[in-house]
Amino acid sequence: MPSRLAPYGTWASPLTAAAVAAGGLRLSAVLFDGEDIYWLEGRPREGGRYVLVRRGAGGSMADVTPPEVNVRSRVHEYGGGAYTVHERTVYFVNFADQRVYRLEDGGTAAPLTPPGAWFYADLEVDARHSRLICVREDHGDPTREPINALVAIPVGPAKAGRYDNFDDAPLSAGEILASGYDFYSTPRLSPDGSRLAWLSWRHPLMPWDGTELWVADLDDTGASVNATLIAGGTRESIYQPGWAPDGTLYFISDRDGWWKIYRSGRSDRSIEPVVRNAPPDAEFGRPDWVFGTATWRFAGPSRLVASYTRKGRWHLATADATSGRLADLAPDLQPHDWLAANATHAVLVAGFAAAPDAVVRVDLASGHLETLREASTERLDPGYISAADPIEFPTSDGDTAHAFFYAPRNRDFRAPAGEAPPLVVITHGGPTAATEPTLHLEVQFWTSRGFAVVDVNYRGSSGYGRAYRERLNGRWGVVDVADVVNATRYFSTAGRVDPERLIIRGGSAGGYTTLAALTFHPEVFKAGASYYGISDLEVLELDTHKFESRYSHSLIGPYPEAKAVYRARSPIHAIDRLACPLILFQGLEDKVVPPNQSQMMADAVRAKGLPVAYLAFEGEQHGFRKADTIIRSLETELYFYGKVFGFTPADRIEPVPVANMDA
Repeated sequence: MPSRLAPYGTWASPLTAAAVAAGGLRLSAVLFDGEDIYWLEGRPREGGRYVLVRRGAGGSMADVTPPEVNVRSRVHEYGGGAYTVHERTVYFVNFADQRVYRLEDGGTAAPLTPPGAWFYADLEVDARHSRLICVREDHGDPTREPINALVAIPVGPAKAGRYDNFDDAPLSAGEILASGYDFYSTPRLSPDGSRLAWLSWRHPLMPWDGTELWVADLDDTGASVNATLIAGGTRESIYQPGWAPDGTLYFISDRDGWWKIYRSGRSDRSIEPVVRNAPPDAEFGRPDWVFGTATWRFAGPSRLVASYTRKGRWHLATADATSGRLADLAPDLQPHDWLAANATHAVLVAGFAAAPDAVVRVDLASGHLETLREASTERLDPGYISAADPIEFPTSDGDTAHAFFYAPRNRDFRAPAGEAPPLVVITHGGPTAATEPTLHLEVQFWTSRGFAVVDVNYRGSSGYGRAYRERLNGRWGVVDVADVVNATRYFSTAGRVDPERLIIRGGSAGGYTTLAALTFHPEVFKAGASYYGISDLEVLELDTHKFESRYSHSLIGPYPEAKAVYRARSPIHAIDRLACPLILFQGLEDKVVPPNQSQMMADAVRAKGLPVAYLAFEGEQHGFRKADTIIRSLETELYFYGKVFGFTPADRIEPVPVANMDA
């Protein structure tokens, strides 16, 4: 059929907001237990509940955890590492009470920890001592910040019955194995169970700034003795320590400016790189926002499966631990944060350029890929999919920044001659995170309606080396804003987008960059959308959770010494410069960016007389997980842009009140 003529933004798309929400299945935390494969699924249609799924050796697939359970940890608020499995016995953290439970194969779940103010994460089975080793976060004293430690929890026989009915059973909050640091992560046992490795760090560092790698012996009683510092410090970020089958300690370090794989000699404690033919700008690590992520695993005595990134694109490879030779594997997929392996296969959560994220199993000999579970059943015709175009563009200070550009694409429509598309600029969260060029249905939601999209990996993003990450230090709200502004100018100057219809949107830290760009560069953008974004840096500094409570000290400056800088870079104090309509979205149970941040901004914009809409959602935390919330947010954002720019979307959308615009 010939394409129809219609203005950009008004194109009818088969990718509805409901389809985006249905495709929002969050796949994570893959794990092998013998021939069984496990993973977590965050299901928007079940209120965002995380469900543990098992695929048996014969191919059968079933939910493991009961409908009442949400497998999710709140340690660091971002969680991760919320379950592990040993010989078909599952250990998991339930979100509602943050207690650890044991679930026997075919049985019912029993608690291992008592009710209280303890959160747990990063579970590791110590079969030799019949216990779990994990990170515990103690919230028992509201007058001080939580206390983190490594603890051991006995996993002996427990009473049978329903998972939430064991308060009278003998339970343990955990025996402390290591304490004294502000943070702990990644407790990992050697193959024979005699040694324990872990990471620790102190305020004001984040784990991508500097961590310490420790190893201790475990005596016959399970006590931790002879703790030894192996690597790391305030200027070296260690990621994912683990063990080879022969008991050699492996880990990732950015000691040369790029996250690479290293190993430590047991006797002389020498440290040497493992992969010798990797490109110099390859990175094998990721920022430790959540527990339990992995970029390498052993697959036999001397073979590793590893993932690495170059210029924002991730690759899967094998590496010979003896020769150091790296060889790419399954080039069509892009690994995400989770990876597991056995002698013959790798299992991972992977992204693709034109297909949904999926849990896949890769044959290490042939590279053959088997899809076990897809994040979406939505099948988009290629005629509606816009491919990511990697872009490097000049920015401030003579630097170069990175982005992925998506042109409008819909096989059913074409725009009138001479019309340029509106541009949606996306600012990712973190800010120490990154966007990747895999199929994002939310991006395709916009491009299939006639919007261009540029997804920016501004300075401070991970995947481009330590120096690129650190360009944001002391300059948050300056260089990230400069990068999104310069990305916008790069395309508008070239005539590829309409300079009168420039939009910026982002969530969390990306919401802050969005609000800062709108207020400090009012001449550039014509509309904006903030999802749980930060409007007042000083208020956030005084009201946020422990993990990020000193994050701003490196991004902005120490507080209160740099109080004036916090105020100067806060969008809430620059409302007089804001010159365009704004829509804000907020979860009312958000502990990372409290709801008052969005409420303050909405009130201030309304008082100034600019068009503003504010949607708050009960039961949502940091990052929307419920299908109804995702649908309403996307549709309302599209409706808002239609009102601002004077076009009528093809979608039928329930209107939202827009202050200072509605009659």
